[in-house]
Amino acid sequence: MILYAEVECILYEGQSLKQKRSVLKRLIAKLKKDFNIAVTELDYHHLWQRTKLGIVTISTEQVHAEQVIQGVMDVIDSYTELERTITNVERI
Repeated sequence: MILYAEVECILYEGQSLKQKRSVLKRLIAKLKKDFNIAVTELDYHHLWQRTKLGIVTISTEQVHAEQVIQGVMDVIDSYTELERTITNVERI
């Protein structure tokens, strides 16, 4: 089971691309370490208040894959520097 999510976020506190990269670098490192997933920034590289992340997990069980993605969403929601706005999840 492959589960893929696209997550758009707004970054409120950042005032530059440098600050945006700092927040995203911490978030992505935590997600990779805690959940052993693939994650990268897909879009809005030039905008400092917006980002779109692509997240993928692979599991032998659908329930486990969904739990991993839900855990990832919980971590993203816990970051006060950003707000998750649009989330699309696909089973592949």
